[in-house]
Amino acid sequence: MKVLVDEHSDGLDERLLKRGFEAQSVKKLISRGMALRSDFSVLKYAESNKMVLVTKDKENILGCQENNILYVALDDDALFEHAVSELERLSK
Repeated sequence: MKVLVDEHSDGLDERLLKRGFEAQSVKKLISRGMALRSDFSVLKYAESNKMVLVTKDKENILGCQENNILYVALDDDALFEHAVSELERLSK
């Protein structure tokens, strides 16, 4: 599976690579000269390269939904629920 990690989650690509995913980050692609500064460009890149976009950006999430681009949404609610679950587990 090919994965594109949005700018807000830079570093996640390295961790995904270690788990066997073919991952790239928007930030690193920009540093290599790719024109991926706009949400539109990021979405088109993910779509044309058949990649799953991992993002926290609500505009990118909406763009993926509207254009049938595969994505994984990272959000504070999911992190909060994970924290609560771990705290409850530790308090037992």
